[in-house]
Amino acid sequence: MPRPWEADHDAQFHRRLGRTAAELGDSRTTQDCPEIWQLDNGDIAVIGRDATTAYADRLPPGVRIGSDERLVIISGRMLSAAKPDIPDA
Repeated sequence: MPRPWEADHDAQFHRRLGRTAAELGDSRTTQDCPEIWQLDNGDIAVIGRDATTAYADRLPPGVRIGSDERLVIISGRMLSAAKPDIPDA
């Protein structure tokens, strides 16, 4: 049975949501910064610290991480900074 939504790996990066990790003081370098980006198809790409293994045995009931998925963490400050760039549904 096909999934109702699938990531389009041909979508291109369109615009950053919020500010860079360096601007927020969450990184000292531009080599390993978390990011939130809107893709040209409207989907969102999140670059963060891979915490899949650390959280795998303590997910809330009903939460699953698919074999092709990863749980990533970004700072709350980064998400808050992106809020003005995220349209209401």
